[in-house]
Amino acid sequence: MDRLQHIYDVIAQEGFTDLSLQEIDNYVNEIQNGTEDFHRFNLSEHAGLCTAGAPLIGASIVACYATASLAAGGNASGSQGSPASWEIDERQELLIEQWAKAANLWVADSEQILNKEFGPMIAQGAEAKVYYREGDTSVVKERLSIYSTTQKALDAIVLHNSLFPETAMKVIGFTRDKDQLLRIILTQPYVNCLRLATKREIDDMVSAKGFRDNWNGEGVNYISDRLALEDMHPANVFIDDVTGMPICIDCIVKFVTPPII
Repeated sequence: MDRLQHIYDVIAQEGFTDLSLQEIDNYVNEIQNGTEDFHRFNLSEHAGLCTAGAPLIGASIVACYATASLAAGGNASGSQGSPASWEIDERQELLIEQWAKAANLWVADSEQILNKEFGPMIAQGAEAKVYYREGDTSVVKERLSIYSTTQKALDAIVLHNSLFPETAMKVIGFTRDKDQLLRIILTQPYVNCLRLATKREIDDMVSAKGFRDNWNGEGVNYISDRLALEDMHPANVFIDDVTGMPICIDCIVKFVTPPII
């Protein structure tokens, strides 16, 4: 945590200059090569963090700084003087955008660029726009946060990768859509769907990962001692055409008790 505090101090003094960007990049590189740990994640989640890519790790550092600086500044309207979720999210989005622009990770006209580089948009839901070119092994998504803060949205990608490495997400940039909502741009392996998974197949898959049904066997939400896993309905869990096994392409995953910043 002393290392993070040093980075926070540099950002506070410098903003997102070459010096602070280098400090962040150095820490990201050390996390990826295993010489440093990121305090939000345990050992088994570290691989999911590294798979998510340097842009996600950098954004997570900035998001943690945003929360810490907000609390330190006393700008709080939440209970008992703590910042409200909307304040935290607003601050995290603002600083991540500033950092991403300084680090050349911001995509200003994402729809046009992604369509040109990765193929046409083939699907659009409440959570993501999906781009794909026939024959490619990956899809590209513009993912909208459905979490209370951007940090939790970043955490969800790490936790997904840890639980479902066969469909690991890798962050490649950030943008805002036409409604000015922050979106995370990521790649994910393309899955050939044989059919949708059954409830029993989903139950068995998550049970093997340490989860139990959180709705008396009637819902699509699961829980473990550490994580909550939601939205595990058949539209998000396919039977893979190659392996014949259930494969999760998307879900809601979060900590039962969020890590302390």
